[in-house]
Amino acid sequence: MHKLFVLTGFLVLMSFTTTEISLSKKDRKFALNYLKETKQRLIDNVKNLSDDQLNWRPADSVWSIANCIEHIAISEKNLFDWSMGSLQEAANPAKRTEIKQTDEAIMKMIIDRSFRAKAPKELQPTGTLGSGRESLKAFIERRDITIGFFKKTKEDLRNHFIVHPFLGTIDTYQMLLFMTGHTLRHTLQVEEIKSQSSFPKK
Repeated sequence: MHKLFVLTGFLVLMSFTTTEISLSKKDRKFALNYLKETKQRLIDNVKNLSDDQLNWRPADSVWSIANCIEHIAISEKNLFDWSMGSLQEAANPAKRTEIKQTDEAIMKMIIDRSFRAKAPKELQPTGTLGSGRESLKAFIERRDITIGFFKKTKEDLRNHFIVHPFLGTIDTYQMLLFMTGHTLRHTLQVEEIKSQSSFPKK
């Protein structure tokens, strides 16, 4: 009888451990590379810019590079927090049927600069993070938190979900890809500003 209880307990334990689903090695590796590459691309684009270059605007209605960096930093925190909020709900694999977007489609959409949308008020740059350099520091700190999360997380990011205003239902992993692509989108904007013929030389 004792052996029967031991065997039953073992089978129950195995039923829990084998059904736990974590982030796949492929998804984890891809996300980490994407996070690191987009972080470095932004850093490389702005690290040697003067204050005049950081604050120059092509027009009054257009953001400066400093504005872009602040927007990226604010968005990094808000979008990551939104993603983490989705993990408070139980994983629900049945909801995967509601997803209409592939990872590739989301990543392509967010960097498409021909599509323009006004940033929500809470994500707009207002100078609260300080200078462009201070905003960059804030972004790097937030991005390193995100990278640390992806290195260690055991969460089933594919079976937690967010309803996005443009994308509909997406999983939490896709939301974090969206966040990362958002950094690239505005890094491309920084590159566009720098390519202007009237952009300050120094």
